[in-house]
Amino acid sequence: MASSGLWALDYEVHGDVQGVFFRKYTEDQGKKLGVVGWVKNTSRGTVTGQVQGPKEKIEIMKNWLRNVGSPMSRIDRAVFSNEREISTLEFSNFTTKY
Repeated sequence: MASSGLWALDYEVHGDVQGVFFRKYTEDQGKKLGVVGWVKNTSRGTVTGQVQGPKEKIEIMKNWLRNVGSPMSRIDRAVFSNEREISTLEFSNFTTKY
């Protein structure tokens, strides 16, 4: 069975992550890494989204979401779920949803 090496995962970041440009920095980081997906604010005060790309870039993005974020953010925790291998990318770029 051939492996495409592409992975996808869902994420939700908790803490002081709204009103601090977290979505903009997340979109910029995704584009910089060359991964695709999306990011948006939730009504619960968190930021959620999905990221897709090569496994090694997904790991870098997970670390960034867990430990870096935007300069004014405070990340309490990042929850990752539904991590899975995919055959093709489902998005063409990284975007902010509203």
